[in-house]
Amino acid sequence: MKIQKEAAAEGRGQPSAVQLDRINALAKTRLNPEQVYVFSLRLCDDGVDRDFERFDTEALPGLAKLFIGKTGIVDHRWSAENQIARIFDTQVVREKGVSYIKAWAYTRRGGGNEEFIADIEAGIKKEVSVGCAMGSCLCSICGAEYGTCGHCKGESYDGQLCCGILRDPVDAYEFSFVAVPAQREAGVIKAAGGGKSLKELADQFGAQAEYRALYKDAQLGKQYRKELEQAVVRLGLALELGADADVLQSLCKTASAEDLMALRTAWQEKLDQQLPLTCQLLRGGDAAAQVEAGFLI
Repeated sequence: MKIQKEAAAEGRGQPSAVQLDRINALAKTRLNPEQVYVFSLRLCDDGVDRDFERFDTEALPGLAKLFIGKTGIVDHRWSAENQIARIFDTQVVREKGVSYIKAWAYTRRGGGNEEFIADIEAGIKKEVSVGCAMGSCLCSICGAEYGTCGHCKGESYDGQLCCGILRDPVDAYEFSFVAVPAQREAGVIKAAGGGKSLKELADQFGAQAEYRALYKDAQLGKQYRKELEQAVVRLGLALELGADADVLQSLCKTASAEDLMALRTAWQEKLDQQLPLTCQLLRGGDAAAQVEAGFLI
């Protein structure tokens, strides 16, 4: 899965001797301190973001290494002319209970880059977004691969908020300067398809009707599952299985739709056996004859 997440850039200035050595390890020709401008970046962290996802803390060191040598561009436009900087060092930092990847990037001084550097120093070029690929996303409630269980991100289960835990870093692509505030509530973009959401892709390729149909089907699917869970809970209570409504509801949240349908069918059959329906007015030839026989002369 491709992940894009916000970060923040901070001005730094001239590189130290150690930083210059790491920069020259990436450069084709050796650069001197006067030719280079460095700045630091706060990349992705392990806090829950606005999409109710977070990076696994143990995955951050591996992901940090993948960002070394990656380029900095503008607005996620993957073209050589948009390359303006490059990451040369990273480390994982823990502050105030949150772990995050801190990176250092460099750009060449002179020419048009002086305006870019001035914008960083002035705090104009500040917000950045990073792109990477993660191998898996686990449910924070049950630990299963998210999407295979019945838990939903953003919902609470027994007081615990459900979120997706991003693990197994596969690759880091780039970081990009964007016009997005450096806040979790407003600056996170994660989607498949080169960083674009399904709706954005539908708008780009003229598939709005298909997108609306998919969205409608998804809403109907959510409503059907909700009704399915309610039916299973009602049947479980009617059968007096010994579990209260809260327990049954919790079990239904973690079950797949297929398991819920199987439970509904099995429990309905069991309830029908325990409480068979009988008609109060018997109709039939023999019964009718016996009733009418009393009035015959």
